[in-house]
Amino acid sequence: MKRRSVLFLALVCALIMPAQEKVASVEGITEYRFPNGLRLVLFPDASKPTITVNLTYLVGSRHENYGEAGMAHILEHLVSYGSPKHPDAKKEQADRGARRNASTWFDRTNYYETFPASDANLEWALDLEADRMVNAFVKKDILESQMTVVRNEFEAGENSPAGVLIERVLSTAYLWHNYGKSTIGARSDIENVPIERLLAFYRTYYQPDNAVAVVAGRFDEAKALGVAAATLGKIPRATRTLPQTYTAEPPQDGERTVTLRRSGDVQLAAVAYHIPAGPHPDFAPLAVLTNVLASSPAGRLHKALVETKKAAAVRGFQWALREPGSALYLATVRKEASLDDARATLLRVLDSLAAEPVNEQEAGRARTQLVSALELELNNSEQIGLELSEWASQGDWRLLFLYRDWLRRVTADDVQRVAQAYYRASNRTIGTFIPEAQPLRAEIPPPPDVAAAVKDYKGDAAATAGEVFDPSPANIDRRSIRKQIPGGARLVLVPKKTRGGTVTGVLRLHFGSQTSLQDRGAESELARMMLMRGAAKRTRQQIQDDLSRLKARVNVGGDGGFVEVSIETVRASLPETLKLVAEILREPSFPAEEFEQLRQLRLAQNEAALSEPQSLAMTHFNRHMSPYPKGDARYVETPEERIAGLKAAGLDAVRRFHQQFYGASDSELALAGDFDAAEVERLSAQLLDGWKSTEPYAEIQRPYQKIAAAARAIETPDKANAVFYAGMRFNAGDEHPDYPALVLANYMLGGHSASRLYLRIRAKEGLSYGVGSALIAQPRENNAQFTAFAISNPQNVPKVEKAFREEVDRALKEGFAGEEVAAAKKGWLESQQVNRSQDQGLARRLRSHLQYGRTMAFDAELEKKIQALTPEDATAALRRHLDPAQISVFTAGDFRPQAGGR
Repeated sequence: MKRRSVLFLALVCALIMPAQEKVASVEGITEYRFPNGLRLVLFPDASKPTITVNLTYLVGSRHENYGEAGMAHILEHLVSYGSPKHPDAKKEQADRGARRNASTWFDRTNYYETFPASDANLEWALDLEADRMVNAFVKKDILESQMTVVRNEFEAGENSPAGVLIERVLSTAYLWHNYGKSTIGARSDIENVPIERLLAFYRTYYQPDNAVAVVAGRFDEAKALGVAAATLGKIPRATRTLPQTYTAEPPQDGERTVTLRRSGDVQLAAVAYHIPAGPHPDFAPLAVLTNVLASSPAGRLHKALVETKKAAAVRGFQWALREPGSALYLATVRKEASLDDARATLLRVLDSLAAEPVNEQEAGRARTQLVSALELELNNSEQIGLELSEWASQGDWRLLFLYRDWLRRVTADDVQRVAQAYYRASNRTIGTFIPEAQPLRAEIPPPPDVAAAVKDYKGDAAATAGEVFDPSPANIDRRSIRKQIPGGARLVLVPKKTRGGTVTGVLRLHFGSQTSLQDRGAESELARMMLMRGAAKRTRQQIQDDLSRLKARVNVGGDGGFVEVSIETVRASLPETLKLVAEILREPSFPAEEFEQLRQLRLAQNEAALSEPQSLAMTHFNRHMSPYPKGDARYVETPEERIAGLKAAGLDAVRRFHQQFYGASDSELALAGDFDAAEVERLSAQLLDGWKSTEPYAEIQRPYQKIAAAARAIETPDKANAVFYAGMRFNAGDEHPDYPALVLANYMLGGHSASRLYLRIRAKEGLSYGVGSALIAQPRENNAQFTAFAISNPQNVPKVEKAFREEVDRALKEGFAGEEVAAAKKGWLESQQVNRSQDQGLARRLRSHLQYGRTMAFDAELEKKIQALTPEDATAALRRHLDPAQISVFTAGDFRPQAGGR
């Protein structure tokens, strides 16, 4: 639809149709109700150069009937395909550089796209969602293709013992309610659901009176209202009566048990309780209780299980749902430990809440962590634009703010009250049935009156707005401040006003050399992972508490030759956050008890990888593509070697590694957001100057070497999903004359969701849920790598490889058409704009450029070259570098006949 026609229609609608009703406005977010029942939620944020459109239908697996398990999710796949006015929705989204997805949950299904902000793009997105709402291609031929894709997604989930155990626990906890059924559905229903039932389901629930549309980002509110009226608002109101579910789960009348026996390398124990619905006021103190029990390292379960080495890790979470849901705790136990002991300890801690009430220190710490995390999310309009789906599906999007307010007021007495009300033996599911003479049942209250709860709710004042920022390379360079502080650290700073005064960044320290890092892999990994577990002036818990107080997120990552810290906080907290990061990096305390907990965790994680298809396929593929001798800093270890290294590594050696290698003499700090640049420069000099590594740094080089083609199939018994990796290396880098053409060629071949590999292997043949390709090229190296990846049923792996090779051959023989190249250039260029609009990604890009002496002019030049490419350029470059005879293929799965059937 052309822009002028949409705007004209918007004007006509405004004149002849009843006006939309303004329902509520909370903290800068406003809801309108259209005559056809559609709810439109607008969240304008001028600081975002993007717009997110998120359309939520209040239908999910809870609404499925007998024989329809997984139908809501299958319908999500079909609707994502397109409609008469938008016959190739995924291609349109890719052409506009949009990040898009859809998801299905118990109470809702949502479709969203994030794209560069413009009136034209917003009109296109709302028109797309309006046409898909009532005219989507819900057809038999598409169902036949997507059934196998969804089945493959089901099979991928079957590879996770933890995921399957959670499904089994919930299916045992619920006798009647559909919350006991996974949204992915039953295999038999996925394979056999009739198109007629899907179409009836679609026509019933995909209507404006059952939908909530959220628009968040940079847009004009009046224009958005007009366009919504001309698209979603003009759909006639449904004449049917919307069905209402009425199944209620009765109070559980005794402890239930379930045992799962499958292939795996770690043991698991889980406990689940029924709890009230998300809109119920008790949900907030229950969230605090979950944090008190399962957080690390202060949580009671962590102390009782992880610190005593009875378990490698513990997790706890609860589901906020429209109707009464569940809270669940999961312990990961290594094979050599006692599962019975871990399960008994898990139950003992949960049962001890009556005798050992939650104190105010525990409740206060948990409350601060939860509120801080929620307030950080509220500063990101794109993230909240998606998060509102969850709350709208519970009854009203304003529940998000009501939940925050409830959290702020939670006391230790509130937490203790809900613990005694719901954490009862008769209300939990762990394993076997235990009869009781007089069972004590937990009465779960019905969902409250949401309308009454949110009536006249105002909330806090809206967050401060950010500036309108142009994410073009030229403007980013104009706004960038580049400095080198004494001692060698380099800075690149992009100060700008952001919503809520947020600031994000990344600090990377480089250290060591190919020679000095030889045989130091385990020490490097453990030293890096110990940084957040204690510092000179703070314990692990104190670090977490300070981050919560500062409204900051700090994560540490890296590899053998570097450590990288990502930072997210607000303007007022940035100086103190940087000081905390410096302390963590410079003065780690390496506590012995934390070291042993970390070792146990990493051992469990690597033991789990021993039978996991994706981990094994990727490891062996990377070992083949990086053929260096054992001990070399570039060597790729097997899971068994990583386990041996972890067992052999000592705490003293890890401490020495930090003392020998860590320093800021070769480092970069990049920040983007709301901050005082002069203050950051002064503080960085103060914190980093004089901190030098005793071991000289030399960048590890990986020169090109021709890798002979190889093929290997790795058997992983009892795994329903298989993994396919293929690729080759070639003598080129990101400054090679062919690099722009190779980037574009890979984008068309497998680099996005409308690429050739995606359309052939997923869309047309339905062989894989996830498929694509990547081109990897590093600065200062002529050692590029092309890699393709897919997951599938083990018996379909030969078909996947056949389709992959045929598409590669077709690209080499036939080349690319002009229309395909034009669309790919547009999609790739707009995707770069979307990437630059995310401050965390921008900071990482700027840091990388700083390391290699580049600016954003490199990106501008690359985009200019890609824009000038012809179809002949892309084809010729691909033919010069990609040789099918040199492509290696590694697969992992259960390839025995009839494997995967259950």
